[in-house]
Amino acid sequence: MIIGIPKEIKNHEYRVGMVPSSVRELTAKDHQVFVQTTAGNGIGFSDQDYVAAGAEILPTAADVFAKAEMIVKVKEPQAVERAMLRHDQILFTYLHLAPDLPQTEDLLKSGAVCIAYETVTDERGGLPLLAPMSEVAGRMSIQAGAMALEKSKGGRGMLLGGVPGVEPAKVVIIGGGMVGTNAAQMAVGMGADVVILDRSIDTLRRLNVQFDNRVKAIYSTADSIEKHVLEADLVIGGVLIPGAAAPKLVTRDHIARMKPGSAIVDVAIDQGGCAETSHATTHQDPTYIIDDVVHYCVANMPGAVARTSTFALNNATLPYIIKLADLGYKEALLKDKHLMNGLNVMHGKLTCKEVGEALDMDVVEPTSLF
Repeated sequence: MIIGIPKEIKNHEYRVGMVPSSVRELTAKDHQVFVQTTAGNGIGFSDQDYVAAGAEILPTAADVFAKAEMIVKVKEPQAVERAMLRHDQILFTYLHLAPDLPQTEDLLKSGAVCIAYETVTDERGGLPLLAPMSEVAGRMSIQAGAMALEKSKGGRGMLLGGVPGVEPAKVVIIGGGMVGTNAAQMAVGMGADVVILDRSIDTLRRLNVQFDNRVKAIYSTADSIEKHVLEADLVIGGVLIPGAAAPKLVTRDHIARMKPGSAIVDVAIDQGGCAETSHATTHQDPTYIIDDVVHYCVANMPGAVARTSTFALNNATLPYIIKLADLGYKEALLKDKHLMNGLNVMHGKLTCKEVGEALDMDVVEPTSLF
């Protein structure tokens, strides 16, 4: 198969779909890989590194899209990239379609086979291709939140862990999954007072054991969310419904009643955000203030630590890339129900139920398209 790796063009996005070591795995199996020039520069890989791994370098994204049978990216394709997709071409990347009607419509028009990292599943019910970026984003959320609390950023002027004689900041994490667990790990390590809200009793039990009762694991209800959000110095939104838009658990009223100078880091912003006041921001301009609450809603948080993120992502995606390349998308999808769960759009039809519900669009059973 011919695989194409274009350079990411989203604001301050330095990750790349495949590192040279991943390329080498494919070229060793006689697949052909085209990489757009300078695609890996942001994380320290030159064109020569890719050539040494067996890739060929092309000057433009248009060249890569034109030659490739499968496009491997990191972030959802931007409008100019979507215009280059063609019928039956495979697109393998994060899509996050539920809050993004324009992207969904463009992908449907393209006729491409669009497989989303974030909805591929595994035998344990997990999301193996979302997990590494959730780990990174969860850990980064505490760094970002700590900065947002600084007075110069509009925050309360608080140190997360306090100092002897001074109370630490209260960090409230909504969602005890991969994002929430990693956020808690960082917040506990920095000495914060940590509360995690979740609706799964098993998750709450796991968190109590994992953190040796150093976090308060609370069952999530409208009342408990309101109580703890209003008491918080920093709120982390780590809610996820796979493929679907994030539920709006932090309301405008909550934000208006939070402590002046408190902060919210909405990690769920890729799926529309879990606060009613959240809208996507960039690394170039990451925060804004509403009702004296600092909002950090960067839609590609792991891009700030692009090298770590790229390697973590490649470790997870490479087996699936190889499977698609070796078997072709039809056989690969039909043989692997978990990869099939990643199929969001195919030949002009929407195949992901959660996206259809979020966007009020018709969905077809994916196997009916084969």
